[in-house]
Amino acid sequence: MTYETQPMTEEQRKAIALEYLKRLDRKENFFDLLDDHAQVCFPKWGLANGRKEFEKLFNDVAGTLSFVVHDYAYFNYIVQGETVVVEGTSYGKTASGVEWRAGITHAGRWCDIFEIRNFKIHRLFIYLDPDYASADVARYPWLAKR
Repeated sequence: MTYETQPMTEEQRKAIALEYLKRLDRKENFFDLLDDHAQVCFPKWGLANGRKEFEKLFNDVAGTLSFVVHDYAYFNYIVQGETVVVEGTSYGKTASGVEWRAGITHAGRWCDIFEIRNFKIHRLFIYLDPDYASADVARYPWLAKR
């Protein structure tokens, strides 16, 4: 079996990564941006392989959040080949009503690493602290002092 590769520019890859983040914020379907066999990793959830698993991952995570907004104007991008690294900040509210904002609370800084080819996300590893509410004070006592 051979795979045909469609050429892509760095700007096209960045645009797909940005569209994924904007759809997250708008609570729109973004699954069509991912390849059906994509691999997605989220902290404290683990590795999802393929559409069935990554849909479960995103539905599980979405259930913990009321909303999230990414600060697009302040993104840092690194693009090399098929890899797009996006570093940024966000703010939002948990499903239980706790608000977070990068620079004010400990949550809200993140970094995503995408592998994008043939106009689809094939790999997405998300790096952030999923304790948006700063509730993990038993293991990190300095959070209780804030």
